[in-house]
Amino acid sequence: MKFYRRSSPEPQQTVTPGEKRPEMSVSMSFVQPGAREKAIEMVSGAMNVRFVVSRRRTGFGDCLWSLAAAWRFAKQTGRTLAIDWRGSCYLDEPFTNAFPVFFEPVEDIAGVPVICDDDINKRSFPGPFFPAWWNKPSIDCVYRPNEQIFRERDQLDQLFQSQRDSDANTVVCDACLMWRCDQEAEREIFRSIKPRAAIQARIDAIYREHFEPYSVIGIHVRHGNGEDIMGHAPYWADAERAFRQVCNAIEKARALPHARPVRAFLCTDSALILEQVSAIFPDVFAIPKQFQAPHAGPLHNAALGAEGGFSALTEMYLLARCDTVIRFPPTSAFTRYARLFAPRVIEFDLNDPSRLILVEDNSQELVAS
Repeated sequence: MKFYRRSSPEPQQTVTPGEKRPEMSVSMSFVQPGAREKAIEMVSGAMNVRFVVSRRRTGFGDCLWSLAAAWRFAKQTGRTLAIDWRGSCYLDEPFTNAFPVFFEPVEDIAGVPVICDDDINKRSFPGPFFPAWWNKPSIDCVYRPNEQIFRERDQLDQLFQSQRDSDANTVVCDACLMWRCDQEAEREIFRSIKPRAAIQARIDAIYREHFEPYSVIGIHVRHGNGEDIMGHAPYWADAERAFRQVCNAIEKARALPHARPVRAFLCTDSALILEQVSAIFPDVFAIPKQFQAPHAGPLHNAALGAEGGFSALTEMYLLARCDTVIRFPPTSAFTRYARLFAPRVIEFDLNDPSRLILVEDNSQELVAS
């Protein structure tokens, strides 16, 4: 296997799924009868406090990367960060904030005050708002078309790049903000927030049994299982070739130097991919979980209940503890945590997917041909 240096940065494809879901106004969240006065009272004593609200309903990779971008802006501008993950794709309870369901409560992230509990339903954030859409009456925010979401993403991107603050008291970050912050901001988020104790216990138990005695090759294959995979689509233009590329990457990863006996760990959203990879590599292991029916869509689906989210976080955090991680495709935010912390990562060149990119210690990029 030949290696030569490559100085160009990793690919920056942004995957922004369209979300046609009922919206909850930030200016006055839906509240229970009698709670409106309490909400107003809660805010009236802190009218001088300004906010960044990070609102996402998508997979954990997108949620956490977008949270990092919102945190970075809050840090730079002295604002309080509110994490609003109501309507999460991992829950069928639209008014439940998914963050405290899956992560331990946090009051501060590196000096930035944080609001992240279910009291988000009783809170009212002060206007004016940025982007301007959020200044509309609540009833006008019920439907938010994809075009508006993309427009807000670009407006937020321009604001972040300007290195200036907004005159608005509340900045609402309700769009995919991958690539809108530096890696240190991402690392800070992953260092500061922790999965709930029960999820962490599951992660630790699996690690002790299946990871500790081995050099583990983590393999993530984001298939889509019939959904519109948007920015991932070029990697799956030829499904048979894509599968061969994954198998080739596994073989190349096995051939690299390893300190301990090698074991391969597969994470995928497709039962078919699990079956196909296991047929070629019988020693590959995977954590038992519930899959959607073939072509029925992704695993981040409320129909699977909170257990689907528990399984996703377990795999995400275990991938980051692997010795080598294969990301197919590398545009998937699910493996962003692993990309930042795993000592060795293998990715695929979009311009020539037969060419593998080896990243060692997250500091030097080499290309294997």
